[in-house]
Amino acid sequence: MKALVKYAKGPGNLEIREVEEPKVSGDLVKIRVVYAGICGSDLHTWAGEYASNKPPVTLGHEFSGIVEEVGPDVKELKVGDRVTSETTFKTCGKCIYCKNEEYNLCSSRQGLGTQADGGFAEYVINHEARIHKLPEKVSLLQASLTEPLACCVHGAMETSQVKPGETVLIFGPGAMGLLTGMVCKSQGAKVVIAGLTKDEKRFEVARTLGFDRIVDQMKEDLGTVMNEMTDGIGPDKIYECSGAIPALNRSFELIRKKGEVVQIGVFAKDINEVNVGIFFPKEIHYMGTRTQKPSAWRTSLQLMAEGLVHPEKVVTMITDLDNWEEGFTKSKNAEEVKVVIQVSDTDEK
Repeated sequence: MKALVKYAKGPGNLEIREVEEPKVSGDLVKIRVVYAGICGSDLHTWAGEYASNKPPVTLGHEFSGIVEEVGPDVKELKVGDRVTSETTFKTCGKCIYCKNEEYNLCSSRQGLGTQADGGFAEYVINHEARIHKLPEKVSLLQASLTEPLACCVHGAMETSQVKPGETVLIFGPGAMGLLTGMVCKSQGAKVVIAGLTKDEKRFEVARTLGFDRIVDQMKEDLGTVMNEMTDGIGPDKIYECSGAIPALNRSFELIRKKGEVVQIGVFAKDINEVNVGIFFPKEIHYMGTRTQKPSAWRTSLQLMAEGLVHPEKVVTMITDLDNWEEGFTKSKNAEEVKVVIQVSDTDEK
C-alpha cells in the first residue's frame, strides 16, 4: 500500500513508499483511511525538529475512515463502520495515569504517526478500545479533525474549565486557536481572538464562527479592547495558541488577577524569557495542557453531533497523498489554515 514515510531522522527524509498493509490480530482494527489532517508536529518532523519521532514510521495522527477488517477479539466494531481513532497505540497500562485513562501522560506511551505507523497511508490499525464509531450526524471530514478538537477540549474543558459568561482571549487564529474558540463559544463564553495582519486569511475563517471580537493587534490596541469588554478587569481566561513568547508575556499583562493562562501552543525553544514580574503579583494560574485523553474524544464527538462546533470550517485545502509536499509547504508557510489529505474516495458530501 501507499504511505508517507519518515525514513530517517533529520530534515526532509520523507517520501511516499510502497509498504506492507497492516495485519489484524487480537483486538486490532484495520481502517481504510479517508481523510487525514496535517498537524504542526508533522511539519516539525519534516523539518527534522521533532525528537519524539522514531523512523522509519508512517506519519499522520489526525484521521477518519471506514473499518476494513477486525481481529478475532474485536467485540463491537464491524466492517463498514465509520470511525476515527485516538492517537494512543500503546501504553504501560500500569501507571497512575493509565489507571485514570490519562494516557497522554504515560511515560511509556507510543503514538500513531510518531512511534507507530499512522494515518498518511491507505490503511492503519489500532486497538478497538481506542477507536470511536462516528455519530450519524458527524461526517468523515469533521471526524478527521477530532484529534485537534480533542486537544482543545482537553485544554478548555478539562485542564481548565471554561464557564458560561466568562470572557476568553485566544492568542493565535490558526487551526488550534479557532478550534479552541469554538469550544469556548459552545460553553457560553465570550470569545476574543487576536492575531497579526498576516493572519488575514485566518481572520476570514474566524468571522464565520460567531466570535465576539476579532483583533488585528497591528491595527487595534488589544489592551483597550479587553478593558472595554471587561470593565478594566481583564479576561477570565487566556488560551495561548500561537506558541510565541511575546503573546505569552502579553497574556500575563492582560489576564485578570487570579485569572488562568493555558498554554496550548508549542514554543520553538524549550527555554524562554517569561515576565515573572507580572506573573507573581497577580497570582496568575499558568498551566500547560498535553494533547488529549479518551474523555476529550468523547466530548468532541458529542459537540460535533449536537452541532455546537463545526471543525470542518477551518479546512481551507483538501489535497491527495501524492501531493503531500504541496500541502505541507502551504501549511508551513501559513498559506492555508488547515490542510487535509484525502487518501481514499467517499460518497459523503
